Amino acid sequence: MSIAVNKKGGAGISRFSLSSPWTILALAVATVAILLSLPIRLPVGPMYWDVIIYYDAANRIFSGQAPVIDFFTPVGPLGYYLFAGLLWVFPNAQPTLLAHWSLLLITAPLMAMLLWHVDRKSRGIALALLLPFLLFALLPFNTRAFYPFPGSDGFGIYNRQICQVLYILVAALLFVKDRLSLGLMIAIIMTALFLLKITGFVAGGIICAFAFLAGRVPLRVALASLALFAATLVLAELSSGLVSEYVANIISLVQMNSGTLLPRFLQATSLNFGIVLTTSALIAALAWSDWAGLKQRVANLFQSFGIASFNKLLDHRLFWLGAVLFAGILFETQNTGSQAMIFLWPVVLAVLMDSRFLLARPIQLVVVAGLAAAVAFPPAVVLIERAARAYIGSTKNLPLENANLKSLGAINMRSEVAMRAEHMLRFYPEHRALYDDMINVGELPTPMLYSDFDFQVVYLTAVDRAIDSIKALEAAKGIRFETIMSLNFVNPFPWLMDRSAPLHIAIGADPMRAVPDPGSDEEQATADADLVLYPTCPPTTANAMLHEMYAPALTKHIRMKLDACYDAYVHPRFAALFSQ
Repeated sequence: MSIAVNKKGGAGISRFSLSSPWTILALAVATVAILLSLPIRLPVGPMYWDVIIYYDAANRIFSGQAPVIDFFTPVGPLGYYLFAGLLWVFPNAQPTLLAHWSLLLITAPLMAMLLWHVDRKSRGIALALLLPFLLFALLPFNTRAFYPFPGSDGFGIYNRQICQVLYILVAALLFVKDRLSLGLMIAIIMTALFLLKITGFVAGGIICAFAFLAGRVPLRVALASLALFAATLVLAELSSGLVSEYVANIISLVQMNSGTLLPRFLQATSLNFGIVLTTSALIAALAWSDWAGLKQRVANLFQSFGIASFNKLLDHRLFWLGAVLFAGILFETQNTGSQAMIFLWPVVLAVLMDSRFLLARPIQLVVVAGLAAAVAFPPAVVLIERAARAYIGSTKNLPLENANLKSLGAINMRSEVAMRAEHMLRFYPEHRALYDDMINVGELPTPMLYSDFDFQVVYLTAVDRAIDSIKALEAAKGIRFETIMSLNFVNPFPWLMDRSAPLHIAIGADPMRAVPDPGSDEEQATADADLVLYPTCPPTTANAMLHEMYAPALTKHIRMKLDACYDAYVHPRFAALFSQ
């Protein structure tokens, strides 16, 4: 440990010693940069193809298209810009790591700001905030397993990122006292949440509103943060029209996902029942341990009816826990995977710091400390366990053999998964009629199809082979397909073949949740596409729905069998070459 002499001539611990939070954060960021530079393979996981959405968006950004403005996105545009920026620096990085770590471009500076203020008062508290954050920021896993076999979590990425931003928001509201810094952090965080995912912005807004009511955010700070947030959005709107287009996208998504809130709220509560139960129990324990203090705060409120008394009543750890828990459940109503409720930890840390008054009451101290541990430890333990299972278990995995997938092929799998994938690549074409019949009754081969590891491997292998088929077709006909579209959830072909994706066509194309009915722009873009691909290994209900949605724009295209796993629609301007 290094020692620095302060201005008064005394000795103190340097902010940049080996135990310094700043040093640890810098080493973590440096480690990320090194790992993104290495040819790393990760075990394939459920819904791995979600990372392809980021590559589709980045390829469009590199070609001049703008998320939200030029194509429909399932979430806000910020995450795609961050990913594109990091992809430009690390073009060969492992996709899951690149997508997960791209948020560090935002969260690392915010965490550094937080540490600057907290470390001056307590290094222990600074480390207690930093180390859990790094655990979740560095390990690309959700806190809830969606599939029984261990693998990388390529899905829920933007949900994990929202949770990490909310973590810093809660920590700043509780531990940053400097008004200027707090106002700046709130403005940056709320802008990031708005542009990442609207449900994260709503959750953050609830937390900020409670902090204001609890007196943690003075009126001037709140107004300054709001003004800076609004000014940023106004500038974005005036320069590009981004905000109005984004709001229109949000309205479309709300209309497509218009289920009532109560069932989703109950579902989110049940999926996270363990942490909801322990947090609720901790709230009850805090009320029990400080019942006299709460009664006095209520009495003071009724006596004075002043803002200060109201602030003091709400600024109690049990109300903080309740507000943050409510915001977390609300955010989880729209999520399949995330790092749920990790932002409760800064509040739990504040609870533990306030527990000194319980030293004379051992039973209450044990109860509060035990419940605090029950809230904080399970998400971290689950994350570490899932990472250990995936990475340690992958030591004997087989790499995905491919010729055209670039870094998207940087995965490995168990030998039995590889064998099953090879079997299914032969089975699907031979039994296509069976899967067409399943589409007619509106069913997938299995409800977990997209999570099955072999499906993800089959899909990537089919894409690899389809690229060979496209290149062979182009060579045979002496043509080049510049614009390629795929009637599927993802479209990796433009990125992998250095081509363009059509304007206006949605990325992350889930026709049941995230693809508006095509308008004139979408239909014209489809009609102008040089090559439209329809995957058939196997045919699925979602792909059939996309085919039906875009079929009117493909009536003049020439349909042909590209290979065993893909049909192709070729633009009519190439018709003469295919009639020979």
